[in-house]
Amino acid sequence: MSTAAAPTSRPGPRPAPDRPRHRAAPRPPFALDPRAALGLVAVGALGVLALWWTGTPAVVGAAGWLTGAGRITGLLAGYAAPVLLLLMARLPPVERGVGADRLARWHAFGGRWMVALVSVHVLTVVWGYALTDGRGVVGEGLEIVFHYPEMVKAALGTLLLLGTGAVSARIARRRLPYETWYYLHLATYLAVALAFSHQLATGADLGGGPGRAAWYALYFGTAALLGWFRLLRPWLLDRRHGLTVAEVRPEGPGVVSLFLTGRRLDGLRAEPGQFFRLQFQAPGLRWAANPYSLSAPPHPSFLRFTVKDLGGHSAAVAALRPGTRVRAEGPYGAFTGRRLRQRRVLLLGAGVGITPLRALFETLPGELTLVQRARRPQDVLFRAELADVARRRGAAVHELLGSREQLGDLGAALARLVPDLAEHEVYLCGPEAMAEEAVRALRAAGVPRGRIHHESFSF
Repeated sequence: MSTAAAPTSRPGPRPAPDRPRHRAAPRPPFALDPRAALGLVAVGALGVLALWWTGTPAVVGAAGWLTGAGRITGLLAGYAAPVLLLLMARLPPVERGVGADRLARWHAFGGRWMVALVSVHVLTVVWGYALTDGRGVVGEGLEIVFHYPEMVKAALGTLLLLGTGAVSARIARRRLPYETWYYLHLATYLAVALAFSHQLATGADLGGGPGRAAWYALYFGTAALLGWFRLLRPWLLDRRHGLTVAEVRPEGPGVVSLFLTGRRLDGLRAEPGQFFRLQFQAPGLRWAANPYSLSAPPHPSFLRFTVKDLGGHSAAVAALRPGTRVRAEGPYGAFTGRRLRQRRVLLLGAGVGITPLRALFETLPGELTLVQRARRPQDVLFRAELADVARRRGAAVHELLGSREQLGDLGAALARLVPDLAEHEVYLCGPEAMAEEAVRALRAAGVPRGRIHHESFSF
């Protein structure tokens, strides 16, 4: 294992000797509080409703109520689209404060609502116009699509959006490799772009003054932030730090640790528990940036990530050769020591979810207990490293081995290993099913929800 002190039993790439420096400690980077983030979204939604209210003097008859509902849902869907893009734009203050896992859940929740809003918008507008014009619903729909301005683009954007929503549904998402889902999800950008011109051409509620200006600012501001944080900033970081693969080290069945070296890596300001999205400059890997957690505290000369074979991309990582260039986006995530409030801490992980916990185990203050869940002894990762850290820190390490049937109730098993479980703060990371079971067990044991910090690998 390689850590900030580079233990002799598991050395990583040899760091350059540290030179004495006389500089003030860097100020912690700004992190946006989750409640503040939700408050900003809510204020924007209220502003959108105000646009409709001020632009609608009266609503009369069934046709008026239907078209009114269509205008409201259309405005809210138009507002939701850039907000959902911003949630996944990898804005550092938002990632640090809210956390990538929570952002992914917000994005999925908001995406379902946006699909519903778009569906209601289409149905109510067509139905309301059909009542006004005395046509059938199908005939009115065709009339709107082919004879109203920008409506062909809007129809294509709607179909793309609904298709993206279908492949993002939980059942479909579990069947798709991450890379396939990632590329299909890019259709969202095209759908939003196609719908934008329709909103300006037919969105009477936007008017010609401040409302339209705010709409332009929202969409073009979102495009600028996406361009900077998703494209330009990673390119600049690549130029500055020059990350390359130094070593690929086997850790267990289908698991390898990846050591990256580069220049001035302390300038990344990474924290234990965070992750990067890595884009390897190798055939078949250039166009996807997959998330991988740090499995050791960041060092000024190297970073370590531990990768499990969960798909085509991660399997190809094991075959990378030293010297392969790597473009890294990050660091991301709020699964760090910033959340810590209690002195007693339980780190509970399973599978590759142990990787961020490995880095936290070495750096979090307090009385630490780490529990690793695995089916077989050979599936346990970092056994020697964790024992070494535990000896140096006076911490405890436990293994929970066996199938769910063999193990029995998870809460009871944890209670046997961790006295006063309800008094602990918990960092939890692992597969989605295990994490859901663990949260239920911890809550039943009396651990407050606010003390359970959860990160999964389903995003």
